[in-house]
Amino acid sequence: MANSLGVRGYHFIEFYVGSAKMWAYWLAKAFSMKVTAYSGPEKGIKDRVSYLLTKNSMKFLVTSALKPYNYDVLNFVNRHGDGVKRWSLEVENVEDAFNFAIKNGGIPSRRPKKYEDDNGYVYDAAIKLYDDSEIVFFNNDNYRGNFRPGFGDPVLKINIDTIDTCLDKVDHIVGNVRENEMDLWVNYLNKTLGLETFLEFGVGDISTKYSALLSKVVRSKDKIIRNPINEPYDGLKKSQIEEYIDEYTGSGIQHIAITTDNIIETIKNMRLNGVEFLTTPPDTYYEMLKEKGWEITEDINELKKYGILCDLEGEGYLLQLFTKPIGDRPTFFFEIIQRRKGAEGFGQGNFQALFESIERDQILRGNFDKE
Repeated sequence: MANSLGVRGYHFIEFYVGSAKMWAYWLAKAFSMKVTAYSGPEKGIKDRVSYLLTKNSMKFLVTSALKPYNYDVLNFVNRHGDGVKRWSLEVENVEDAFNFAIKNGGIPSRRPKKYEDDNGYVYDAAIKLYDDSEIVFFNNDNYRGNFRPGFGDPVLKINIDTIDTCLDKVDHIVGNVRENEMDLWVNYLNKTLGLETFLEFGVGDISTKYSALLSKVVRSKDKIIRNPINEPYDGLKKSQIEEYIDEYTGSGIQHIAITTDNIIETIKNMRLNGVEFLTTPPDTYYEMLKEKGWEITEDINELKKYGILCDLEGEGYLLQLFTKPIGDRPTFFFEIIQRRKGAEGFGQGNFQALFESIERDQILRGNFDKE
């Protein structure tokens, strides 16, 4: 095993949403993903509908309720809006991973279970995370069908004019939690998943003159799992973490970072596909970037054109940009990231530019002043 639980990497991420069909269309258009599996009435599932969208190593599952008695999905969406319900880890052995997690303090959500049909079988189990979120342990090595039992070929035929985004895989998953919850969840993930604390950002490390946050990053020792956790820190104005917690109504998953091997091409094409990104940093950001004389492959003028941020990380550097919130509430969004020359960090040098951009959007929403 490469780590304590035999984790191979992130598998699928499931969103609970108001309309799974609309999300499927959006992801197909904006991210150039493909609907590859479907679950719903045509497959014998009467109370919900799910679409699995894939691209390279990414798997996003979007689910919405069909019946008023599907309290699991409806209660989540009513309270939080569209958001991430669970993320899964592909593991060598579901029962072993689950037992390790429970032995080390994990809160069981769903015990190991075998699901089978004519195409074989799948095992999964889940533990609690944050308020209404879950971590799923998943293995479908012995399944020849489409994703898992209950799913089949898609009935939704999406014929959308979209441009390839070059997106590859999930890099990290970020949680926002209430004040004084960060260390609780850091310890929880470290113990239950066999992770380690990789980075810590304390008072003053991530801030502007108006708002601030505290953050810690946990990861697997083989670096295939990375999970930053943020909590608010008192400032003159309402921070993005406080806004998230207010609008989401609790602790939850703030954003998912997705990798690309060509971020300039990715951002250019995502913009053409209709994706909105945070406000471009001022010209001075890129003037200072030129003055630093860093050895980077990309043309700084091209980074400026598309609003892409750049920061040195050890021997390498990373490039990143953040979308605007995807749903109606200012909660969940995506990050696009490219790591160069082995960069492993999260762009601390970009935090101020990022925060100031978010603060401009908060002002427009009327959510910047403390109540």
